[in-house]
Amino acid sequence: MSESTAPIQSASKSAAAIDRAKAAGRKALIAYLPAGYPDKQTSIDAAIAVARNGADIIEIGIPYSDPVMDGSVIQAATTEALANGFRVADVFDIVAAVTAETDAAVLVMTYWNPVDRMGVDEFSRRLAEAGGAGLITPDLIPDEAAEWFAASDKYGLDRVFLVAPSSTPERVAMTVEATRGFVYAVSIMGVTGARTSVSSAAEAVVAAAHNAGAERACVGLGVSRPEHVREIAAYADGVIVGTALVAALRDGGVAAVGALAKELSTGFDVPSTSNTEALTQ
Repeated sequence: MSESTAPIQSASKSAAAIDRAKAAGRKALIAYLPAGYPDKQTSIDAAIAVARNGADIIEIGIPYSDPVMDGSVIQAATTEALANGFRVADVFDIVAAVTAETDAAVLVMTYWNPVDRMGVDEFSRRLAEAGGAGLITPDLIPDEAAEWFAASDKYGLDRVFLVAPSSTPERVAMTVEATRGFVYAVSIMGVTGARTSVSSAAEAVVAAAHNAGAERACVGLGVSRPEHVREIAAYADGVIVGTALVAALRDGGVAAVGALAKELSTGFDVPSTSNTEALTQ
């Protein structure tokens, strides 16, 4: 078997990152940033900055022309990245650059169409060779993922599927069984976006995933403040932050996104009296 077709890794990188955080007495911080926003190098620098300021896992989102599940902040960022010349193949360079400079596990978050268009095996091979941990696929359900199962097993990649408040017990069980790395627990129904409070449904979604056998369930959608991190950390294995970080990058560049990651990571500490009003985007 040639080097290019041999399995690249034998264990889940994202699970290992969550377990390292647990061993350190906290939950994992997972940061989402769009690939190529506002340009390729800045997106690399921003991902490195969040990793160096507390993020255990980085989600690199592939800009898509019809981002139906994304809120206005992420839609605007991905539209700008595409206008500035981002191509899907650029994501492998970004992943490789981030993994070379940090210990964070780097996942790619993408609608399924770009993977399918490139070829599932080809995409998976290139992602593994870049040091990527795997894929988060919000619009791919396990029932339709046979080709992804084969490629992810072949190249040792994590496959992160989503569960939501609307998921039936049968659907949760199927998703947990199909997932490798962690289950992505969507805390609200609707598009992404930072909010002033976290949905009360989040804890129930995580409990359902755990009850179905998930060893690791992480909560995303709506996190923007350290108190959100603290609240979610009480019951989830990881806290996912996206829109607030993208807004910080938009408004203040790499330094601002690194500073916000550091501030959000304080949510794993004892409550403080620091002013967090500026974190609301």
